[in-house]
Amino acid sequence: MTGHHTLQQTEEAVGRRLGGLNIDFEAMWAVSHIYRASSAIRNHLEQTVLRDTGLTWTGFVVMWVVWVWGESETRHVAAEAGISKGTLTGVVKTLESYRYLRRSPHPTDRRRVMLSLTATGERLMRDLFPDFNRQEAFVVKELDGEQRRELAVSLRRILEHLESVDR
Repeated sequence: MTGHHTLQQTEEAVGRRLGGLNIDFEAMWAVSHIYRASSAIRNHLEQTVLRDTGLTWTGFVVMWVVWVWGESETRHVAAEAGISKGTLTGVVKTLESYRYLRRSPHPTDRRRVMLSLTATGERLMRDLFPDFNRQEAFVVKELDGEQRRELAVSLRRILEHLESVDR
């Protein structure tokens, strides 16, 4: 249960409220379940893997982006993490205070800022990610391998569709 009401209670209440409207219930439930599942997964990972690191979900995502791509310009990190540059500023200040991340001037344009992981940040991500992945496996343990692949393919199609529209 991710909120005050169970999934079944929510579905029944929505059915009562929207039953007379001409809407695409399958689309509504698909998007609703994606949202609820992503919120539940985020909460689970924050309460398990991230709890003792000082990292929030957003902080972890920023660290992940810089870990995967290496030193990156702040605007690119914000875009990859799906957050605003203003939100990134606060997250970076926190991550710097933990000595996980450092800022440096862009090599050719001093108005721009580059982000990179410190040795401590690199070590944290290398040590943390196997635990993170174990929890990812726990989250999807009720799905067999084929169901996991189908889910990943379906979600990828949604992402690719939205990326093509947003460009």
